[in-house]
Amino acid sequence: MNKGAGRRFGWLRGQRKRSIEEVILMLLCALTIPSILPFGVYRLVQRQWMSAAVDMALVLAMLAVIVHVWRTGRHRVAGFCVTLFYSAGLLATVYLRGTSLIYWVYPTMIACYFVLRPRVAVAINSVTLVALVAILVSQMAVLNLLTIVVTIGLVNLFAYIFAYRTGEQNKALHTEVELDFLTGIGNRRALDRRLAEHADERRPHLPACLLLLDLDHFKQVNDTHGHAAGDQALRRLAEVMRLHTRSSDRLFRYGGEEFAVIANGAELNAASRLAENLRAAVAGATLIDGHALTVSIGVAFMDKRGTPAGWLKQADTMLYAAKQGGRNTVRVAAAGPASDYAHRA
Repeated sequence: MNKGAGRRFGWLRGQRKRSIEEVILMLLCALTIPSILPFGVYRLVQRQWMSAAVDMALVLAMLAVIVHVWRTGRHRVAGFCVTLFYSAGLLATVYLRGTSLIYWVYPTMIACYFVLRPRVAVAINSVTLVALVAILVSQMAVLNLLTIVVTIGLVNLFAYIFAYRTGEQNKALHTEVELDFLTGIGNRRALDRRLAEHADERRPHLPACLLLLDLDHFKQVNDTHGHAAGDQALRRLAEVMRLHTRSSDRLFRYGGEEFAVIANGAELNAASRLAENLRAAVAGATLIDGHALTVSIGVAFMDKRGTPAGWLKQADTMLYAAKQGGRNTVRVAAAGPASDYAHRA
């Protein structure tokens, strides 16, 4: 997105960087309001009370969703509710106004694929189609009804295929962009994104800690054994990290010989034990034949009152303290004002 577009959508993002899903959902609701409101006003003037009530209810529902997503950032349930509002409003309108409004089916159903996973969208649209047929079966000739059913079915099929393929391509691209080519774990981009997600998360969440690991005297490995051996050591270190962390932990190559772990659901004491286990596992592993390697580790608690930059700085400070303290050491930043402590092999 260019700078001009960023400014145009800045009012939607507010002080917190909003996800693209939030922006799309709020834009969809915002566009729905002027699309429906004039018809609601017209029907009020014409005293078509039931149709006007349906239109106004949809307008109010869209306003409520915008406010909810803006304030909370919770877009998943809100998106599901929006599709239900669309579908219910469509069925009510066709039931009250007849077949002349059947063309609203197409944009309504396509909109579902913008806010829901393809499988959920096609399931909701299928139920809506069945209900629509039940409403129209007594109002239309069989051939005309069959034509509508076939065209709606094709629109859903094409929309599903497009949404599914786009989702798979985005997943593949996202994975490729955020994986370290050498070790197969997350790269710096992935780490930054995950830290930002933790900082932006507004719902109740589990505690988390950040571990920064650095191979001790790694330059000697490259100088003595060559860069190919150094690359092998980095790959083996990533394997050791996978073996000695939990499935809920996230691993990253921070840069060069420096790695990071986000220990999800871990307070400082648990993260300290995890770091010590990693330190001992690396010290006991053979990363390069005939050359012992160790790691120094800094640990910091990811306090929601802080920022990703603050967490990284605190963990890096502890890592530096571990290096200065003799290496092959874990240093943990205390949650309180002043202390830290070390585990030394």
